[in-house]
Amino acid sequence: MDLEILTPAVIGVGVVSISLAWVINTLIRVRHGYPLENSWGKAVYPKKSTENEERVKLLSQENAALRAELGSMKDRLANVERIVTDSGYHLTQEIETLRGTQKGAN
Repeated sequence: MDLEILTPAVIGVGVVSISLAWVINTLIRVRHGYPLENSWGKAVYPKKSTENEERVKLLSQENAALRAELGSMKDRLANVERIVTDSGYHLTQEIETLRGTQKGAN
């Protein structure tokens, strides 16, 4: 009876141990830059596509252009905010000055 219970446990521990060893081996190979292997033992390298490299280059250029445009828009917005807030204050002050001179003239 004990052998029937023990056998699946031993098999389970063996399968888990082998799987864990495979995962650790793969992680070590990746960390140190060794190529991975397919099921036939042939080295598998990541595919490098010139199309993907061109796409990354174009997206990087577009990103740089958009960042430059965003920077100029921030500057313009800051100028508009400064004009709106400063001009409103100065305009009110000038109107009050004119009202004061008109009252003094009357």
